[in-house]
Amino acid sequence: MVAVTSNNRSSAPAAMPAPDGHALELPAVDGVPLAARYFAPHGSPGQARGSALIVPAMGVAQAFYAPFAAWLAELGLHAMTFDYRGTGLSRRGSLRKVDADVVTWARLDATAVLRALEDRAPDLPINWIGHSLGAQIIPFVPDHRTLAKIITIGAGSGYWRDNTPALRRKVLVMWYGAVPLLTPVFGYFPGKRLRMVGDLPAGVIRQWRRWCLDPEYAVGVEGPAVRELFARVTTPITAVSFTDDEMMSARSTESLHGFYTGAPQTARRLAPRDLGLARIGHFGGFRPAMRDALWEGVLRSELALAPR
Repeated sequence: MVAVTSNNRSSAPAAMPAPDGHALELPAVDGVPLAARYFAPHGSPGQARGSALIVPAMGVAQAFYAPFAAWLAELGLHAMTFDYRGTGLSRRGSLRKVDADVVTWARLDATAVLRALEDRAPDLPINWIGHSLGAQIIPFVPDHRTLAKIITIGAGSGYWRDNTPALRRKVLVMWYGAVPLLTPVFGYFPGKRLRMVGDLPAGVIRQWRRWCLDPEYAVGVEGPAVRELFARVTTPITAVSFTDDEMMSARSTESLHGFYTGAPQTARRLAPRDLGLARIGHFGGFRPAMRDALWEGVLRSELALAPR
C-alpha cells in the first residue's frame, strides 16, 4: 500500500482523539521506547473474553484506531494500539537518527507490544488485527504462534503493478523520483510535506521500496527464508477487503494472502452496498461510522472470543 495523492481521500488519515484508554510507554525488544495505548475490557476482570492488538498501516498514527479499540473493549477484550518507532508518538528526536526498517518494526516493536498485551491478558485468546502493512509483517514476529486469530483489513501486496490503476500511475513518481532523490538529502523520507504516506525512517522507505518493486513483494526480495516464514504462520486468517479500496486491488489482496500457505483462510471481499454504505475505502473500515455495519455486522463474528 502506498498513499500518494493530491487530495484527502487517499492520504493517511488524520489522527483522532482517543475516546478511552490509558497511554503507555513500552520498551521495544531492544529497549527503544514506544508509545502505546491500552483499552481495558468493560465489566469485571474475570469476564474478559480475549485480547486484540491493532497493528497499524504505514504512516497511520495509533490514535486513528482508538474508536475501534474502544469498541473492542466494550466487547470484553483487552485491546492495545501503538506507534512504530519513528512514527506518531513514538517519534523521538530526528528521524535521521532512527536506524530501522520494516522488519525492525515487526521483530522489535510489534513483538514487544504483543508481549505487553499478553501480560495483561494471560490465558485468553489473542486477536491480531492488521491494517494494510499490519497484515504484511506477521511472519517477522517470532511470537505469532501465540495468536488465536488473525484478521486482516484492507491488506495486500504493495507490488506496484498490483496497485489499483489510479494509484499505479502515481507510485512510480514516488519510487523512482521522490524516494531515491529526497531520502539521501533529508536523511529520512519527508513524505508528510509531499502528501506521500508520511515521514518515514530511511531504512523503512528503502526496504519498502525494494519490496514494492518486486512482483512477489517481501518474499521476492528477501528470498526463500522469508517465504518459509510466511508458510510457518498457521493461525486462522480472515481477510476483509473492500471493492472500493483506492489502494488495494483484488489482485494485491490475493497475492499477499497467497504467501500464507500454512494458514486456513477465509476471504470476505465486501462492496459498500453490501453493508448499506456509500463508501468504505482503504481507511474507512476503522472510522466510527462503520460501527454498526462493519464492526458489529462483520468483524464481531470473526473475533476469537472466550465464552462469558
